[in-house]
Amino acid sequence: MSKVLVIGAGVGGMTAAARLAKSGHKVAIYEASARTGGKCRTEWINGFAFDTGPSLLTLPAVYKDFFLKTGKRLEHVLNIIPVDPAFSYRFADGKEVIFSNLSHHKTRDAIVAAFGESAGNDWHKIMRRAERMWSASRVQFVESELKSVFHLLKSKSLITDLIEIAPFTSLRKLTNRYTNSPYIQKIIERYATYTGSDPRRVPAVLLTIAFVEEAFGAWHLKGGIGKLSEALEERCRDLGVEIFLDTPVAEILHQKNQVTGILLKNGTQITADIVVANADSEIIYSKLLPNKPKVTQKARRNLAKSIPSLSGFSLLIGLKADTSGGPSLSHHSVLFPENYDDEYDAIFKRKEPVPDPAIYICAPKDETMVENPGDESIFVLVNAPRHEPEGGCDWNKPGLKESYAQLIIKKLAERNVDIRERISVMEIRTPADLEQSVNAPGGSIYGTSSNGARSAFRRAKNRSPLKGLYCVGGSAHPGGGLPLVGISAEIVANAIGKA
Repeated sequence: MSKVLVIGAGVGGMTAAARLAKSGHKVAIYEASARTGGKCRTEWINGFAFDTGPSLLTLPAVYKDFFLKTGKRLEHVLNIIPVDPAFSYRFADGKEVIFSNLSHHKTRDAIVAAFGESAGNDWHKIMRRAERMWSASRVQFVESELKSVFHLLKSKSLITDLIEIAPFTSLRKLTNRYTNSPYIQKIIERYATYTGSDPRRVPAVLLTIAFVEEAFGAWHLKGGIGKLSEALEERCRDLGVEIFLDTPVAEILHQKNQVTGILLKNGTQITADIVVANADSEIIYSKLLPNKPKVTQKARRNLAKSIPSLSGFSLLIGLKADTSGGPSLSHHSVLFPENYDDEYDAIFKRKEPVPDPAIYICAPKDETMVENPGDESIFVLVNAPRHEPEGGCDWNKPGLKESYAQLIIKKLAERNVDIRERISVMEIRTPADLEQSVNAPGGSIYGTSSNGARSAFRRAKNRSPLKGLYCVGGSAHPGGGLPLVGISAEIVANAIGKA
């Protein structure tokens, strides 16, 4: 068995660490911050709890498998609750559709009621295509170590799979083949933001996210999604993983293209056979390997060609109990603008805050996330350009975050979500804050975006070209989001077991 050092106690790092410890490896995690969880955390502010990272869990089977294989059952450590309805979508013309959880037929019926029979039929056809795309990509791509494009050529069903996946077709183009409903188009294009990307450029295979969400459901964890991080930390400690907080790593040490350990910022050197880096891939290859070993040249070149993912501007708002008797928000709501294209132009081209953004609201129906009965914790998120003081958007510019927060509050009121009189607590989080708090360059939520047909092959591979170094987490294969990060950890653990 090997001595394994894990850099970063995010979900990917802890999930990989626990799997490796269960296999008998000696594992230690070194985390720069004072807490575990990375972006996945539930924070309490003056009597209100907020999920400041992931706000729903999809594909819970990934974590059911993790807990089962490391000695627990998920249901014994976490209270997992289906969110029904799953989503409420509101549009600029006042129309609204509510998606049921775990029911394709109910969702189709809701679309028919809101937008007509044709739109409902279109949705059905789109979901059937998404299901076929998921079947074609799940084993060979999502759940497997992606070594190179040649690795995929071994598949016996390659031609059929390529036809279904349509690798050189954008999400927008594929959607337009199935529907001319602007409402369905906006809902589908929203899934591009799950990877921090532009629907006009992202590969059509991201349509699988819509199928996964509908088929496997949207789930909440009692007390907040951050409870997952707490459960992962407990699982690690129970399995003997050492976790060192407030212990930043300065460098990954190596000799002759072989990892030898790590150097902490306090000057301590620690030897190891294997290093698992749960950090942004840009940081791994540019900062943690400062001498840029020649063997990593291709990996660094791929990252340089990649387009960074978008970031997010969020408001953590604590609301006093509503005594007006007005309609309540769904657990998950999306308020679409009239001109959705301008959002992506603002972020990726003009690099400025979106003047009229789509607004996502998470309003958990969870009494354990507020101290006073009747109060509400809502998390408001809009897509935003990265923090780039030189040549982009400087989110530290005096007054910018305050004025933009007021714009979002005003836009909410214009879209019949007027919360101004009920606000008890409000905290603003910008891309600059995200960069600072979780060491994400520019505040990019997912590292690199999925813009472009080659984006998946430019993403950091789980097995680095530097022998003994492995990459896990949202900026590594297969991508961002809790399910994919959990799969990433399983891929890494399996790869180390076969090394």
